[in-house]
Amino acid sequence: MAIHPIDSRYGTPEMKRVWSEENRFACIVRAEVALSHAQGVVGMIPVEDAEIIEKNALSASRIRAKEIEAEISHDTMAITRAISEVCGDAGRWIHFGATSNDILDTATGLQLKEAYDLLEKKLETLMGVLLKRAGETKNLICIGRTHGQQGVPTTYGLRFAIWASEVSRHLLRLRESRPRVVIGQMTGAVGTMAAMGEHGIEVQAEMMKYLGIGSVDVSSQVISRDRYAEYIFLLANIATTLDKIGIEVRSLQRTEIGEVEESFSKKQVGSSTMPHKRNPIKSEQVCGLARIVRGMIEPALLNNTLWDERDLTNSSAERITFPETSILCDHCLQVMTGVVENMTINTEAVTRNLQYLHGINLAESVMIELTKRGMKRQDAHEIIREASMEALAAKIPLADLLAAKPHITAYVSAEEIERLLQPETYAGLAGVQVENLIRKLAPYCTL
Repeated sequence: MAIHPIDSRYGTPEMKRVWSEENRFACIVRAEVALSHAQGVVGMIPVEDAEIIEKNALSASRIRAKEIEAEISHDTMAITRAISEVCGDAGRWIHFGATSNDILDTATGLQLKEAYDLLEKKLETLMGVLLKRAGETKNLICIGRTHGQQGVPTTYGLRFAIWASEVSRHLLRLRESRPRVVIGQMTGAVGTMAAMGEHGIEVQAEMMKYLGIGSVDVSSQVISRDRYAEYIFLLANIATTLDKIGIEVRSLQRTEIGEVEESFSKKQVGSSTMPHKRNPIKSEQVCGLARIVRGMIEPALLNNTLWDERDLTNSSAERITFPETSILCDHCLQVMTGVVENMTINTEAVTRNLQYLHGINLAESVMIELTKRGMKRQDAHEIIREASMEALAAKIPLADLLAAKPHITAYVSAEEIERLLQPETYAGLAGVQVENLIRKLAPYCTL
């Protein structure tokens, strides 16, 4: 019976597989195999026994390990015994010199390696989609808003480009953090490597080389959880960018604005009682799930505050924090990529909103021109501010009001004022900025 929505509603098959019980078991077995291999290489155990373990260990049964755990109440020892059973006499060397978290944390490193690979690919895909939309709309002028109020014009291309730039930084953070997070250890009971004698450092290095992940320099019985907190922070940061995009899509889809719309299938239902509704449910889902991902930051930090060389308070929390943050963030990446790729832009609404204030929102352009032509900047600001308030109160075009004021037309003519208050003349270098960003980031994704 499914209880958690991840079981039935959220998450991609590929990320769910990474954090599945089956893959966790497989990663633990791989870590045990790598340990035996390394010990064989350095001469701690017979090479032929290491080869037998490598050949047979992967046939160990997770079901059998569960049966043993039910008897002894220790999950790692149960797996150790299950592996030993399929390795014959060579099984005596399984887990030799290791403590539980040497294997468990190393297995986590293997799972994180897979998670990083998936997240990197999906970030690249999202960045590519955003850059594509930026290129398509680089000259689509729209109203800009600050504090929820109309400001000067911007372009849809610049909006998409800003999001793409943010995603590119997440990619950089992901790649920079990978060597700090995707690691394993083999340091023994309290980190001294005493059980492996003079071979400890060599065994750890060979083991991680075999597994293709990094290695700690020093550790206690567990890998310091600041590394894992960095991973959770990364996912929370990514989820927040997706939340940010989702909020903007939802705002722009409001009936009164109506500039964008999520894709809506022919038979899709928007409301159980209002047949006309076309709700931005995908963006809303992302915004909601982002709250859960961010909520994992505190337990991730507290998982690093363990007693002495270790306690077990991190273990139960991490059984939740790792899969939930990874699966939900990955899910949100996939959903928001689809939203951006498939959403429509209503150009008629874009034009309508640009004209809504009859040029009053372009007052800055006149202020700038007055200053260029000799008026003091502060004086120009106050004159145009007063005129804008007057035009708003009277609900008349700003151009008409300004053209009737000689102290303004002494600097700029009525025709020039009319031109200055056209949105097409005040989009600045938005298009150039978009083109520059596309050239910079295009080599790192597929457009």
